[in-house]
Amino acid sequence: MLKRVLVANRGEIAARILRACREMNIQTVAVFSEADRNALFTTLASQAVCIGPAAARESYLNQDAILAAACALRCDGIHPGFGFLSENADFARRVCDAQITFVGPSPEVIALLGDKNRARALMREHRLPTVPGSAGIIANVAEAREQAARCGYPVLLKAARGGGGRGMRRADCDAELADAFCAAEAEARSCFGASQLYLEKLIERPRHIEVQILADRHGNIAQLGDRDCTLQRNHQKVLEEAPAQVVNAKSRQAMADAAITAARAVGYENAGTVEFVVDADENYYFIEMNTRIQVEHPVTEMITGINIVREQLRVASGLPLSFTQKDVQLKGHAIECRINAEDPEHGFRPSPGHIDYLHLPSGFGVRVDTVLHPHFEVNPFYDSMIAKIIVHGRTRNEAICRMRRALEETLVSGVTTNIPLHYMLMYHPEFLANHLDTDFLERNLDQLLQPLGSEAVL
Repeated sequence: MLKRVLVANRGEIAARILRACREMNIQTVAVFSEADRNALFTTLASQAVCIGPAAARESYLNQDAILAAACALRCDGIHPGFGFLSENADFARRVCDAQITFVGPSPEVIALLGDKNRARALMREHRLPTVPGSAGIIANVAEAREQAARCGYPVLLKAARGGGGRGMRRADCDAELADAFCAAEAEARSCFGASQLYLEKLIERPRHIEVQILADRHGNIAQLGDRDCTLQRNHQKVLEEAPAQVVNAKSRQAMADAAITAARAVGYENAGTVEFVVDADENYYFIEMNTRIQVEHPVTEMITGINIVREQLRVASGLPLSFTQKDVQLKGHAIECRINAEDPEHGFRPSPGHIDYLHLPSGFGVRVDTVLHPHFEVNPFYDSMIAKIIVHGRTRNEAICRMRRALEETLVSGVTTNIPLHYMLMYHPEFLANHLDTDFLERNLDQLLQPLGSEAVL
């Protein structure tokens, strides 16, 4: 087993990894910025090291500082969590060159799957359905127009090295294409340091379904079922559920098999997620494979009972998965609400500040992943997510009722959060009926920000 792991991240995911290491008797090192000096996650580690100022580029994205800390403290593993350097192939390569185990897939696999265009081409070779669109990089607006004419509007221009909804623009007609191309190219260059774009046919009103996989170096690959990540805003996930209840058994098995095929095609090792869009006729299309643990992994853990972070550490240590595919049984339904310090009524602007009072939910079937505590300082330097509330029920309706109760119990004073928006979602007729698509929030935001009427029932 790994003996000492440095967690190259912050917040709730850092705490999640540190706790898993503690249960496995693995010593830990937490790295933190000046802004996080008093953060809870630093107290959960065997040792904690400041690696720079508040700005992420000078701390959590500072590869030299992280590697120096890992070498100085004789760490034999680095877990990147999600975000920051988690899908940075150059960082993974530097970790391996330093004779330290990177808790994730190989640098070569990260590089391959990080290039969305190459990944799509490879998946087409292995007969995974992909969204119609360009076969390669779009060089200019004229070429984009040719491709759009071939597959038909509306289309999406997407960053070839993108992710997380960045570097993506929609065009509904030829007149919008030039502006969309320039905007996507500029954002791709800013976010990923690479401006290359490809073009896809836009699947209208799709569901976003993903399959969690785990693979070890002994040739074992298992899928842990699917998740429905359809509820999004600006291509950023807001709420996730597992399993997805909008696909029939045949489609579910087909996507699971496709996820296994994708993993085998690249020689995948560790935790990964294969993402699909699904249209109204249950046709599914591969869009990308994420080479890290996902924010929404707890919903899968709730319905399978499998500790995904623990399996990541086992695999990185050279051990086989602790279970087989036959052991994976999906039980009940889980929902996760991402709690952000932001103000939905004012354009979702960030809401940093001092937590004056805090009460988090608990009880049967409720899990909260967070590092919040009274007097916690929500700083403005990083992502606005401050907690994840996850519930489990025997059915989707039971999970919804439990989430209502959990949200009612959650009290956060000092910053504005999106808890009221989540609460309204739990009563919206279309959400209750599971009639959703990726534009649902955009269409219904005004309604969701209105006070709840007394007639609302499940």
